[in-house]
Amino acid sequence: MQMGAITKKESKKNSLLDHGVAMIMKKGYYGTGLQEILDSVSIPKGSFYNYFKSKEDFGSEVIQHYIEPYITLLTTHLQQSEGDALGALKRYYNELIAEIEKAEFKGGCLLGNLMGEIGDTSEVCNKALKIAVTRYRDLIQSCLSKAQQQGTVRIDKSSRDMADLLVNTWQGALLRTEIEKSSLPVKQCYQDLLETFFKA
Repeated sequence: MQMGAITKKESKKNSLLDHGVAMIMKKGYYGTGLQEILDSVSIPKGSFYNYFKSKEDFGSEVIQHYIEPYITLLTTHLQQSEGDALGALKRYYNELIAEIEKAEFKGGCLLGNLMGEIGDTSEVCNKALKIAVTRYRDLIQSCLSKAQQQGTVRIDKSSRDMADLLVNTWQGALLRTEIEKSSLPVKQCYQDLLETFFKA
């Protein structure tokens, strides 16, 4: 009985986080009200605090919830790479580009959006953003380190510096993709870094 109750609560919490990601992507953190999120999953307002301490706490968990599928997807590509870490990274980014085109260039990246909107106004969300970006960067660094060992990525640059460059450039490309309604900026990022600059 207890296990079922925990499962139901976790299911409701995940549903709140899913809707939170979708609404914050669309309206921004400050443009999204708690009431509309609760209404979207049929949870009474007073029950929100059974799941989260505050809107800031909710925002922090939304950030981690958002990055998790990207971490999982890249990890899966790496595990299935058969000794080709650079190939895994390229397949991963090609998949992201296809998703961006499928979404018709809407939304961008929740992390990038929130960095611009609340990065310096909420200490709780700022910390969550740093953790998410660092986890993501570290996984890319791990891919690039393996690719260096496999001889497919240059070794005169550190895997850490290249991972930072890829994360930073991709974020900027996503912003341009959103305003230009074109996948050219992200494709250019992919081509210039993964097909050219990083290669051994």
